[in-house]
Amino acid sequence: MYVYDLETRVSRCVFETDDTNYAAGFSADDRSVFALRMHTNVNADLFLVDIESGDALHLTHHQGDAHFSHPRAAADGRMVHLITDLDSEFARLATLDLETLALTYLTDDLWDVEQLEAAQGGKRLVYSVNEDGTSALFVLDRDRTGGARRVEGLPVGTVVDFDLSKDGAHVDVTVSSPLHAVEVWRVALDRGDVWRLTFASEGSVPHDSFVEPELIAYPSLDGLMIKAYYYKPKGDGPFPVIVDVHGGPEGQSTNLFPALRQYFVQCGYAVLAPNVRGSSGYGRTYLHLDDVRKRMDSVADLAHAVDWLCEHGNARRDAIAVMGGSYGGFMVLAAVTHYPDRFAAGVDLVGIANLRTFIENTSPYRRHLRECEYGTVEADGDFFDEISPIHHVDRITAPMIVIHGANDPRVPISEAEQIVEALQKREHPVEYLRFEDEGHGVVKLPNRIKTYTAIAAFLDRYLK
Repeated sequence: MYVYDLETRVSRCVFETDDTNYAAGFSADDRSVFALRMHTNVNADLFLVDIESGDALHLTHHQGDAHFSHPRAAADGRMVHLITDLDSEFARLATLDLETLALTYLTDDLWDVEQLEAAQGGKRLVYSVNEDGTSALFVLDRDRTGGARRVEGLPVGTVVDFDLSKDGAHVDVTVSSPLHAVEVWRVALDRGDVWRLTFASEGSVPHDSFVEPELIAYPSLDGLMIKAYYYKPKGDGPFPVIVDVHGGPEGQSTNLFPALRQYFVQCGYAVLAPNVRGSSGYGRTYLHLDDVRKRMDSVADLAHAVDWLCEHGNARRDAIAVMGGSYGGFMVLAAVTHYPDRFAAGVDLVGIANLRTFIENTSPYRRHLRECEYGTVEADGDFFDEISPIHHVDRITAPMIVIHGANDPRVPISEAEQIVEALQKREHPVEYLRFEDEGHGVVKLPNRIKTYTAIAAFLDRYLK
């Protein structure tokens, strides 16, 4: 971890270990820096590192999984505000006493607190809460009674980021909203005034054509209710549908502005974005429901999504595609191999075809972060072989399109090559886009245009 001097333009290393460490902010006197150490995606620790000596004080001793983030030091230097899910279902706002290392929670164990900023020496806190995939912003004045108050007047959507002024008088909030795209809004926290700061280009797309999704819930194989956002086009239907699966697997589909989904809705497709078991945002227990040998229960959630679409979503049963990237790509391949009768097409972006080779070949810095979720080759290799899509290619009936970057350090290009080669040997309909100048995802604009054009043409060919 490095500290960069803005005046001398010199950087120097102040903390180095063989772990995954992130700089997380300065102490009140700027003599120390908080270091976030990630053991896994759901287990972390905070250290306070002295910039001069490099000595590190471990602040968050704990047993089991617990995550700590967003440390914000109070002016007196005796406490730090942070977000943690220690001993809780959800991530909560808390204070940590830097002398006793005792935690005091400031929010209830109901929804995840996701972001935090502090002003006025820690007397004013602004934080966002993920309430069923939609963000709410709160202000907590520590020197006043009455508790936190909700910020009103922002568009309904997902808070991407926010910046609190040094005096705490206003906060600039980036909101991704289905009806407003991605814009920055300013809130005067004491007066309550809200005004829009940016007017991002929406191209030639009429604003009133944007679709706000419906939050729905459907039962899965064991009665567990799965939440999802459902975007429906205008018209009577029945509609062709794209089931859009998020990555992670600890990710979450939230109430934001997804340009690609909005495009497909304008083309007459409905889009369902499910938060299958294992998604974040619904508590610690839900997050672990797909760990290791429970993996296929989350794939069953996709099959039951199709059942809901046909019974309640006005969907064409013969025109339902599944699409996803990264771990979502694995879900696509698992869905079309284990539930081939449910899906008419599959779109796999940088997905995993073989869990064994994925764990063996992913970058070493990623492997230890992933094994707690997927398992290890030594202990679970037989299970990997049992469920991996590459070993069930003969079951696939849906046409496929596979997209991957040759420089992917997370999901190696060999995962795409395996599934494409197996499909081609069977003379099964498969389209393949390999980008030599991309990694884990498609980032460059010309490549994105090529990718989305190919996906749209592919889906039109097989679903319409």
